[in-house]
Amino acid sequence: MTVPPEDPRSAGEFPSVTRERWRELALGVLRKSGVETGSPEEALASTTHDGVTIAPLYDASDLPPDPGLPGRAPYIRGSRARGGWEVRQRHETPDPEAILTDLENGVTSLWLALEPGDLPAALKGVHLDLISVALDAGGRTREAAEALFATAARGGGGGASALTGTLGADPLADPATAAELARRCVADHPGLRAVVVDATPYHDAGGGDAEELGCSLAAGVAALRTLTGAGLQAREAFGQLEFRYAATADQFLTVAKLRAARRLWARVAEECGVPGEPQRQHAVTGSAMMTARDPWVNMLRTTLACFAAGTGGADAVTVQPFDTRLGLPDAFSRRIARNTQSLLVEEAGVARVVDPAGGSFYVERLTEDLAEAAWEWFREIERAGGMAAALASGLVAGRLAATWERRSAAIARRRDPITGVSEFPDLGERPVLRRPRPEREPGEGTGAYPWESVHYAQEYEALRDLADARRERPAVFLATVGPPAAHTARASFAANLFRAGGIATVPGGASTDPEEIAAAFTAAGTPVACLCSSDRLYAEHAEAVAAALRKAGATRIWLAGKGEFEGVDSRLYAGCDALGVLRTTFDDLGVAR
Repeated sequence: MTVPPEDPRSAGEFPSVTRERWRELALGVLRKSGVETGSPEEALASTTHDGVTIAPLYDASDLPPDPGLPGRAPYIRGSRARGGWEVRQRHETPDPEAILTDLENGVTSLWLALEPGDLPAALKGVHLDLISVALDAGGRTREAAEALFATAARGGGGGASALTGTLGADPLADPATAAELARRCVADHPGLRAVVVDATPYHDAGGGDAEELGCSLAAGVAALRTLTGAGLQAREAFGQLEFRYAATADQFLTVAKLRAARRLWARVAEECGVPGEPQRQHAVTGSAMMTARDPWVNMLRTTLACFAAGTGGADAVTVQPFDTRLGLPDAFSRRIARNTQSLLVEEAGVARVVDPAGGSFYVERLTEDLAEAAWEWFREIERAGGMAAALASGLVAGRLAATWERRSAAIARRRDPITGVSEFPDLGERPVLRRPRPEREPGEGTGAYPWESVHYAQEYEALRDLADARRERPAVFLATVGPPAAHTARASFAANLFRAGGIATVPGGASTDPEEIAAAFTAAGTPVACLCSSDRLYAEHAEAVAAALRKAGATRIWLAGKGEFEGVDSRLYAGCDALGVLRTTFDDLGVAR
């Protein structure tokens, strides 16, 4: 039956919903769970590692002021009034065959992390007037730019003047090179930008999204000062900058971050007297989230991140191959990386709509909250003397380290789970082997960031490496008390936790007889045991089983679940310090760390 639009039944005859009604229902559920609170919003809210509050519910009252239109200031809804983005693939070796294969199969932009002398060979057969090129030569940026200009001049098709992309200069590391290349781009290469404001090092130090944004603003302003100090007009200086951000599997934060970045940079442009200068963004799937263990799961992470980058309005997107933590990607992983973007653009239609997240109460509020937090951090850096001074004084490093400490604690307790590593690890996975990356000459002007990059999975993976290196894999005995229906849930929980550190588990069968369980423990040949059963059976048998295990030689006895029982040393439970448990178990098993 077709219902006419004026018929009220077209609304589905649902009752009206209000925030107050939601509060009543939420309070009822919380009280049944033993949580006494007068504010369900506060009880159910969460906070990002750098202090941005995520509410449990958003409605129209949370909407900030009008975000404007796509392609118009303040560019929250996109720097252009159309969808789509450049598919940018990274190459670290001068392999012209691989580069041409990428370009023939969906890639429209090359990100070349090569030595300057390798550029001519790498770009053999490439029509540089049809694609964009992003250089990443570190301290040898000047030489790389000269090599690119010379290669383009020999290739025809408009020569060096037709080049588009970015030369990758870093004003914080080498202000002289950045200024010189910017002047040349303005004069002779209108399609090129000289400077990359790379915010990914702040993300890769363990920082949060608001911190990454604030640092990018401060670095961008420092770049403007360098370029205008070298004689460029303010608008010319703005036109020489490309910003690089990390896109993560937290899709909503990534979408909001890119939207907030454009809003904030539009404000900087307005303050500098050059409104109407949108921020150009290059989004890269984040390195910190990538795992070396079970690397196939990285395909899922990068798909989420790529979707978020495209939805958030990035101008160029790079999907890192799933095996990037293991060395140089092979042809298969490069194909999957570029096809991830092709699928989202061509099949999923992500690029058909500009700012598809626009109007979402959650995304609009999160964009505004991120922008406010980032602006305060930016102002703090500016009060400290600007980005260079804040880096030198340790202000930035200290702030990022504090956030990484909070993030590390959440990872250790598996509140921030890592699939395939801290959750559902596969001890039988076959190693994925890749060629090592070539060592690059550092050149001058490197070392601008006084910290080491981190990976969220690094502590678990370090323990896995130690366990795998043993002739015999370390193991823990699971004292499964009672029938499978009683012990399976907690035995699975305990096994999952121990395997996150590369420790095998030996199940003890289904019994409540302490002597039978102790005999199975002795046969397992390990000094560490973990009781697994229901609360009811713990009350009946835990202390007797623990005593029998201790008599049989157990040096440490864990219990999965709740309750204090004589003879039990420690407990495993959801939210416990899993890394602490694993390290203690390594010590108990005599595995050197």
